[in-house]
Amino acid sequence: MKLTRTFKDFFESEKSGGLILIFVTISSLLLANSDSAAEYIGLWNTHIGHHTVTEWINDGLMTIFFLMIGLELEREIYKGELSSLKNAALPIFGAFGGMLVPAGLFLLLNYGTPTQSGAGIPMATDIAFAIGILSLLGNKVPTSLKVFLTALAVIDDLGAILVIAIFYTKTIAFANLAIAGGILGFLFFLNRMKVTNLIPYLAGGAIMWFYMLTSGVHATITGVLIAFVIPFEDGSSKTNSYKLQHFLHKPVNYFILPIFALANTAIAIASDWHEGLSHPNAYGIMLGLIVGKPLGITLVSFASVALGICALPKDLKWKHIAGAGMLGGIGFTMSIFVTILAFNDTETIDFSKIAILIASLISGTIGFFWLKFVLKGKHKKHKHHHA
Repeated sequence: MKLTRTFKDFFESEKSGGLILIFVTISSLLLANSDSAAEYIGLWNTHIGHHTVTEWINDGLMTIFFLMIGLELEREIYKGELSSLKNAALPIFGAFGGMLVPAGLFLLLNYGTPTQSGAGIPMATDIAFAIGILSLLGNKVPTSLKVFLTALAVIDDLGAILVIAIFYTKTIAFANLAIAGGILGFLFFLNRMKVTNLIPYLAGGAIMWFYMLTSGVHATITGVLIAFVIPFEDGSSKTNSYKLQHFLHKPVNYFILPIFALANTAIAIASDWHEGLSHPNAYGIMLGLIVGKPLGITLVSFASVALGICALPKDLKWKHIAGAGMLGGIGFTMSIFVTILAFNDTETIDFSKIAILIASLISGTIGFFWLKFVLKGKHKKHKHHHA
């Protein structure tokens, strides 16, 4: 199976990106609990205009992240690993299972309580972190496992964004939403007219983002929508969509995601931090991510293959899919994202963030050692095959 070059580049940059994320998260938690904690946390809560620095990062910078993810997904659909329906269907079903089971487990514990709106928290997977951990296993990892996990995480994130758009949007300014929709329609028209210059798409996207932000619907969705109206053409390295996707890798992985991680993990861990963990909300988040993710991803993938809807790639076994499911429990970035939208009071948000950090740490560790064990000796066999 030959990897498309972009995918290889993507994976390489995600690998270093994942390691940087681990580093900045630890640094941020240490700073937020050091002597200079007040200044550090205050920095992220500084207001610029109507929004705090953190809100500008979450609503603004993250839109660029989603633009890159959208372009990546578009490429995989047109000419990559997801261009055949049976291949594309497996991570889609896996992602559904990985969203429904964790949300179900969360609701089981929180239904009818003030925290029931947190059901979206364990539904998401952190792409950079999950792939960062997978890449630590080196070249023993089968290609189709990398693609399965990436596609799963991307579909998961799109799912999380839709959930945010539908369930976590409190008041909608329909006039602004209509203007944003009108701009999207116009850009789609340009796409049909084969306008390949990026300037109208990016300028239109920026205006659309502003109207989305003021409409009450989550502004980051703009990133994904713009990605799909930018003409893909033949997808070669000469096309603008390819150049843009390529250009975005480094700023996203080395600047946007680390800044997001810093801003959202500036959590002062109080001496009573463990008390918040005995709350159904924290149980729901941890159970959803640690148990619900691997369970949902593996069972639904298995059922869809058993029913003949999807195909399991030739170089994968079910124990590999289970391992990917465990890494899917690294909710981190996206789960924190949903937490901020789901709850209003800082105490619940902070306790949720701690639960997410613990669950992501456990999921990542279990997934890493599980895959290390099941991929043991895989590399030698591979070499033998190619000889």
